[in-house]
This record gives sequence, C-alpha cells and structure tokens, in this order.
Amino acid sequence: MTRDHTGPERRALLRIALGLGTAAAVHLAVADPASTPSRPARAAGTPPPGAAGPPANVRGRPSPYRLDPMTAGAPARFRPARPPVRTRPFEHLPDLGHSMVLSFDDGPDPKYTPDILATLREHQVRAMFFVCGEMADGNPDLLREMADEGHVVGNHSWSHPLIPKLSRPAIRDELGRTSDVVERVLGAPPLWYRAPYGAWNRNSFEIGAELGMEPMAWTVDTLDWKEPGTGTIVRRVLDGAAPGVVVLSHDAGGDRSQSVAALRRYLPRLLEAGYRITVPQRV
Repeated sequence: MTRDHTGPERRALLRIALGLGTAAAVHLAVADPASTPSRPARAAGTPPPGAAGPPANVRGRPSPYRLDPMTAGAPARFRPARPPVRTRPFEHLPDLGHSMVLSFDDGPDPKYTPDILATLREHQVRAMFFVCGEMADGNPDLLREMADEGHVVGNHSWSHPLIPKLSRPAIRDELGRTSDVVERVLGAPPLWYRAPYGAWNRNSFEIGAELGMEPMAWTVDTLDWKEPGTGTIVRRVLDGAAPGVVVLSHDAGGDRSQSVAALRRYLPRLLEAGYRITVPQRV
C-alpha cells in the first residue's frame, strides 16, 4: 500500500457526517492490485507496510491526524477525554462511488484466517481484521501476514467481553493489552477498534480515544456467527451491497467454514459488479 499522500489524486477526503458534531477527514486507500504489497523483508522492529498506518502515528510521537471534538453539547458533568472523542462509531463510509469495506472479527484463528487471507490475496483486495488480544498473542505470524499484505489490523478487546458491564480500569485493560500485543508484533498500535457485540458506552469511546483509536462499527451484519448457511451469508452481503457499506463477518469464535466459503462466492461477484474493496487509512 502506497504511503504517498502528496499527489492530488491521493488527497480525496471523506466527510463522514454522523449528526453529532463536525465531520472527520478520513482517507480511503483503494485496494488497487497494482499497489498490493508482497511481503518485503524488513528489519526487526520496523513497522510493516499498510496495516499499521503511517510512522507518525506510532505511540509517543506526534500524529498529523486530528479530529474536532465530537462531545460538543454534552452535559457539563462529562469531561471530554483527550484526544477528542466520538460519541458514535463510524458505521459506513459514504460518497465513495462503488466502494465497500469488508471486516472480520474475533481472530486470528489458525484454522479459518489463512483461508480468508488466501481468498483476499487471490483477488488482490484488502480488508479490516479486528483481532482479540488473546488470539493475536497466540498467533503472531497470522498477525504479521495480515499486516504484510496490507490489511488493517484493529482492536476487538482482549477476551471479547460485554464492554458496558466493565469498569473503566477493566475496559482500559481489555483495549490496552490488545493494543500492546499488536504494537509488539507489528511495530505500531492499532488505529481502529470495534466493541464486542457492537456494545459501546462512553467509557469505551473515551478510553479508545486515549489509546489513539477510532471506533468502527458496520452497516451490513452477515450474522455468520449463527451459521445460517453459506448461501444466506452470500445473499445478505449482495443484498446489502452499496456505496460506503461496511460488512461484518467473523474469522474465529466458532465454526467459520461457512464464512470462508461465502467469501469465496460473494467477493468475485462484488468485484464483477464494479465495487472496489477498500480499507480506511487515517492520514
């Protein structure tokens, strides 16, 4: 994935209006086959390309990425965290023509994640993987493979708890430990996170922001975790396909053979329909 943001063709900014404050500027790097990276050799400790974001975003260094506060108008008893916080996650990425985002939660799983990565590689597209820390910690090679192939690695907590039932210290531990694993393996912490079950609360938004992450939800839920059948998963994705859609699937947490098979069927059909499969890149 190219890091060149100087040309005018790479300066397209997405205005995401959530109705809860000013919009944020998010750059979408299109999964262009010509720019899909192979697995270049890199020195130990050097961040891999693509998934971890620009080096300026490494923890402890100043980042060029800034958001206006999303807490304007909040009750005075709430003290906004720093950096500024959202009060809702990103759910879709509009105004992109025929572009979509595929995302996978709960992995990496050595049984299913490799097949998903192979299908994405075959079609030269990138996706988002929201990993659980306890899975990532035990499968660092899969984490590196995700990053080396340009996929975005996000934070999905350590053990997949119901976040609103946790105390602030417990939420910080769930998110912080996972970010630490990603940073240790890839050289940079994740820039995106997703709450298990899509269950967000103010504490999770604030702590995520303090860890330098943006919240990402979804538009189309395949409900693949219910194992509804490969054809049903395919139909849900194709019926929900639209500009800016974020599709939620899973690569771990149970029998994901249907999810693997469904991806093989719907991904080429999305591409044939003219959709570009993209990943959001903060700049």
